[in-house]
Amino acid sequence: MTDLFETARDPRDQPLAAALRPTSLDDVIGQDALVAPGAILRRRIAARRVGSVVLYGPPGIGKTSIARAVGGMQGKEFRPLHATRAGVKEIRALADEARVRPILIFVDEVHRFSATQADDLLAICEDGIADFIGATTQNPYHALPPALISRSIILKMEPLSLEDMERVVRRGLDHLRAAGIEATLTPEQIRLIAGRSGGDARRALTTLESLALGHEGDGPVEITEAMLEEAYRAAAVNHDRSGDMHYDVVSAFVKSMRGSDPDATLYWLARLIHAGEDPRYIARRIMIHASEDVGLADNGALQTAVAAAQAVAMIGYPEARIILAHAALHVARAPKSNAACRGIGAAMHAVSSEPPIPVPPHLRDAHYTGAKALGHVGYRFPHDAPAGWVAQEHAPGIEPGRFYQSDARQAATFEKRADAFWESAAGIRTPRRF
Repeated sequence: MTDLFETARDPRDQPLAAALRPTSLDDVIGQDALVAPGAILRRRIAARRVGSVVLYGPPGIGKTSIARAVGGMQGKEFRPLHATRAGVKEIRALADEARVRPILIFVDEVHRFSATQADDLLAICEDGIADFIGATTQNPYHALPPALISRSIILKMEPLSLEDMERVVRRGLDHLRAAGIEATLTPEQIRLIAGRSGGDARRALTTLESLALGHEGDGPVEITEAMLEEAYRAAAVNHDRSGDMHYDVVSAFVKSMRGSDPDATLYWLARLIHAGEDPRYIARRIMIHASEDVGLADNGALQTAVAAAQAVAMIGYPEARIILAHAALHVARAPKSNAACRGIGAAMHAVSSEPPIPVPPHLRDAHYTGAKALGHVGYRFPHDAPAGWVAQEHAPGIEPGRFYQSDARQAATFEKRADAFWESAAGIRTPRRF
């Protein structure tokens, strides 16, 4: 008969990231807002009433580790539940177990839960039979059933800082050393692994493990630049094209263009390209902001953006990155005016919230028999006037400058000439906002 102890899994077979899971919140690196003394999670653990909690943040920042640590600190059995496979039978089995022993139910990727699953689980938690912690990489206010949101505490977790990531790597080195694997890393290499991991502790530890393993018995392992380059060749960047990271990076990209920061524009553009974002999508965003943020200050920006959209549709990666950079830099470096965006917004608000203005008779269509008899007369053709402009009312009650206000900064010469012409012809000063 086989001895169970002989076939038990050797703890050294655990992945490094699993072996270093913290057993209490005191061992958690980073996430100070969640684990600091007096934080809401600490208070609930002290009261032994965790209730329903949703941990929200990118991969590899310790959501599962924190959930396990909470269970350990409360002396409760940790019971993971798979969101896509858990049915009524499994949830009821957990309820039965919770009646005889204290448990903490953990659901990773809780955004995959259906409303029915959430209702079944929350019925257990509301009765105080068990505590529940869910983890998600997606914005819970968009991705979770409303019933789960209304009954849970939402705790947002952030990517680990560079300093925190360096502590993670050093902790990994200490663990390997205790296991008989002496890996040598310079401070610069530790910082490189920490930085290239993008705030993902699991990725950093997995990289460290892959660099160090396979050298047992050969003396200290010296990590070379070639080994690091191999480990990071074509390494992925955290960027879920359907999740928060997508929207956050896109937001940073367009705000960098709007803020006239060409270096930041290129960085966030590179992040999008590296993550495999559709070049047509990026081009559409550039087109929008060519009008929204540059507009009349440089009419050529929209032309460049439209040309870029047509070009990337025909070319694709890798060359499309150059065209996207060309268009994005045009928008970033151009003088800025949101007069078109602000003006149409104000006009749309007026149309939707005020009584409609009747079309003046002299502006109504007169290209049919009988129009004159209806009073559609009096229109003066501007091109027949010596100045190319005549005074006549086009929108009764709409004073000059109510919607259009030129706010171009460092505007093109044409814009300045145009303003000067209309001020001279109409005898009014063009309203401006600087």
